[in-house]
Amino acid sequence: MLRPLILVLAQLTLVGSSKLCPSQCFCYDSAELVDCRGRGFTHVPHGIPHGSWLLDLSGNDIPELRSHSFTGVWALKVLLLSSCGIKVMRSNLDLSHNELQYLPADFSEGFGSLRDLRLANNSLEHLDVSAFQGLESVQRLDLSNNHIQVLQPGLLRSLSSLRYLNLRWNQLGEVRAGMLTMQQGLAVLLLDHNNVTHIDPEAFAPLRGLTLLSLQGNQLWSLNFKTFLSLQTPGTHLQLSANPWVCDCELHRVFAKILHVRRLHVDDYWNITCWAPPQLAGASLAYMDSQLCMAETATVLVISGTVIVTVVAAIAMAERKRKRRKSQNQGKEAKTWPEQESLDGQDR
Repeated sequence: MLRPLILVLAQLTLVGSSKLCPSQCFCYDSAELVDCRGRGFTHVPHGIPHGSWLLDLSGNDIPELRSHSFTGVWALKVLLLSSCGIKVMRSNLDLSHNELQYLPADFSEGFGSLRDLRLANNSLEHLDVSAFQGLESVQRLDLSNNHIQVLQPGLLRSLSSLRYLNLRWNQLGEVRAGMLTMQQGLAVLLLDHNNVTHIDPEAFAPLRGLTLLSLQGNQLWSLNFKTFLSLQTPGTHLQLSANPWVCDCELHRVFAKILHVRRLHVDDYWNITCWAPPQLAGASLAYMDSQLCMAETATVLVISGTVIVTVVAAIAMAERKRKRRKSQNQGKEAKTWPEQESLDGQDR
């Protein structure tokens, strides 16, 4: 039995409506609120208006909840399933294309057999750290096209069977270490089109089976080679284009190292373009990489040459001073000898 599954709390105003709604149910406010409480349903009724944002099925006898039960109810915000005697939860639950703003702490209660959870195209901003607790069987989680800015530490801890995680088109600003601690079997991680500016060097270290990592369309301007070196996988395909890359010698060195690691493959290397400096904006990194260190090398050579000339000049000057002092000392000694001999003759 499930406790009330409340996806978003809202202030309700009920008004009569003449629009069609499921048999034995009451619909209010232009059929946006649907009341099917205690009507003896053995399954989720058909004919729920697509624009309904509250659906109350409490007190029915619905032993099995199917993955397509709420398909097409695109505006659903509040779903109540308390006292329904649910015993079987199908492996897929698709709640995408709704207006869910957050998931309560007990969201996952009773979903222990769930394998595929789709929450894409909602308005999720904050995910409670216990929202996915008990979902050890989930292998596929789709959170794309939401407004998620931060993944709380421990949020994904229970998802130890996860193989596919879609977080594209959110507002994540960084990828923290510890976020994927229990996802050793994760094969696909989609983080493209977020606002990621920083990736902790150890963020991907726990992953042992990652085959695809997409970071396209973020705000990355540089990379730490250790971030990808920590991936201990047989082969990982990286997608890194559409970022504001600052093309300099350091970026060239990082990509050169990545390209020389056999298990790492940059699928879109030839599509990576420079954002800065201004004179290189829009240029292909693949065509520019061999030239990016030339200016730095020339600068190093000029500096080295200047240092060498300065050192040689200093040595030469020191040598001249030494010889001058030696010459002066010898002159003094030569002048002192005749005087000393004269004195010696007088003494005799």
